[in-house]
Amino acid sequence: MAMDPEEKAKFVDRTVVEHNDLISSVAKMDKVPLKMFELAVSNLDIDEPPKDNTIHLSKKELFSFFNVHSTSVNYRFKRAVERMQRQAYFEIREDNGKKGFRYRRIVPIPYIEWNDYNDDVILRFDQAIIPYLIELKKNFTQYALTDIIELKSKYSVILYRWLSMNYSQYEYYLGHGGRTKVQLSKLKNPTISVEELRRLTDTLGEYERMSTFTLWILKKPCEEITEHTHLKVDFEKIKEGRSVKAIRFHVSAAPQGRLPRKSGKKDAERKQTLKKADSEIYADAMASDYTEWLSKEMMLAPKDLMNQKLMIYLQEHVYPQYDELKKLGGGGTKGNHKVQAHIRYVSNRWTPSDDGRKNNKARYLDVAIAGYLVQVKSEGIGK
Repeated sequence: MAMDPEEKAKFVDRTVVEHNDLISSVAKMDKVPLKMFELAVSNLDIDEPPKDNTIHLSKKELFSFFNVHSTSVNYRFKRAVERMQRQAYFEIREDNGKKGFRYRRIVPIPYIEWNDYNDDVILRFDQAIIPYLIELKKNFTQYALTDIIELKSKYSVILYRWLSMNYSQYEYYLGHGGRTKVQLSKLKNPTISVEELRRLTDTLGEYERMSTFTLWILKKPCEEITEHTHLKVDFEKIKEGRSVKAIRFHVSAAPQGRLPRKSGKKDAERKQTLKKADSEIYADAMASDYTEWLSKEMMLAPKDLMNQKLMIYLQEHVYPQYDELKKLGGGGTKGNHKVQAHIRYVSNRWTPSDDGRKNNKARYLDVAIAGYLVQVKSEGIGK
């Protein structure tokens, strides 16, 4: 059941701020403890953190957050607390460079207190988790608590946190500079190996059939995230032979995620700003050598060149990967030949009547180059 808008509005100003190492950790808990932890984190004041690591919630707030309205709310609350204290911990992996990884297992909230005669709930964070929540000078991510309220699956919450981490970095470097087009594209549309995704979602040994894994770990969570959060998410499978080796996500933010919705003159200005940005990206695409090469190989017809949406997609998603292939191929003329050879290869195999995916020409080119880059890097082609 969807949350009442008035109930959801109670949490609209609340944000969750966490270190990226915590977001990339394995949450050894189910949905309820994980969301309870996120709610507790949103109550922390990182500028003036509590000296004893203790915060106060209310039962009403908890019941509202979990959208529970029944005569059994107190029983369900006690069960949720039991589950949190019985099985909830984070397995945090930190990269120590050449030494390898260091692992930590932290029970985030070891102490919870409540009673039958008032509304107060006391939660105390473990000291070991505090640096990941308040000592945040760099490498942290912030997102709205309301984005996770209506996520029904643990995997949706985990995937949303990880995608937000990457997309937040994309937005930061897009505005401040310091990253190449290829690096920006990787942050906006991150790729993760299936093995790493299984580690992140704690599904090593579970959902072993790829079709089942795709349904519960990818398809349904991506649909939930798109429906209930500020991110719109799709994904592609990257294969080596017949095996799926990695997943590439395609992520975008709703317009209000970058520019707030306003009415009247300001709204018109916002739309004009977005239109101008699109026109500049389209112009860059039309001026690109890659557009010329794709046209020469009949991958782009005149009607495609007039399709602004398609050309913008190529400029933002496909052409940065061509840049990477060019670099891997040796740069300069040698690198250009490597890209042109790949374009000829995919052109010869382009069959628009095959299926829905290939009917989307831009997406077909995107998946083709993403898969080829995996092959190039694994085989050392061009080195």
